[in-house]
Amino acid sequence: MAYLVKELFFTLQGEGVQAGRAAVFLRFAGCNLWSGRHEDRGDGKGQCARWCDTDFVGIDGTGGGRFTTSTELAQVARGFWSSAVGASPLRSHWSLPLVVCTGGEPLLQLDEGLVQALSAVGFEVAVETNGTLALPRGIDWVCVSPKAGSELRVRCGDELKLVYPQVGAEPERFERLEFRHFVLQPLDDLSREDHQRAAVRYCLEHPQWRLGLQMHKLVGLR
Repeated sequence: MAYLVKELFFTLQGEGVQAGRAAVFLRFAGCNLWSGRHEDRGDGKGQCARWCDTDFVGIDGTGGGRFTTSTELAQVARGFWSSAVGASPLRSHWSLPLVVCTGGEPLLQLDEGLVQALSAVGFEVAVETNGTLALPRGIDWVCVSPKAGSELRVRCGDELKLVYPQVGAEPERFERLEFRHFVLQPLDDLSREDHQRAAVRYCLEHPQWRLGLQMHKLVGLR
């Protein structure tokens, strides 16, 4: 199969448990919950269509394009890491090369062959998914971000990162699932400050959850 990639770039992870860690972001085009087009904001299967702030339409971003094989895509992704980091010594697990497969919805395209190819060039492979599609084998870090109005199929993993608040996706719906970390991320819309205060309050009252901020927006990263 061909892989349709919106963009590839080297940055610091901006959200969740691994925030601040160097990574190559592999953003796939397309999503199964909405088209990504502004005119379709009211028509998505999930409520995220109303507030999603990610551009995953097309293959015209930096490093994006159509990749015909998993090997080709893995080698290009590794090139972004090597160009930025070179032969920097690995002093801990956190300095391992990391690729974050995201979207849109990466599981529309991320398959076992690509996971293997990314691993073969030295990457720890992470995925950020809405959890509505089955996972391929071999992924090292699974982050699920449930969306109201959709059915959750991936019910265990490393990190559950919930945008808050969402009517129909309240934290108590997910707190018994088998995840190692639970992160509450304030919804970034016109009421952002209210959502931040509410998320802080919820985390103080429910310490299973930790507060997650979009660090990349605060410091001007992609």
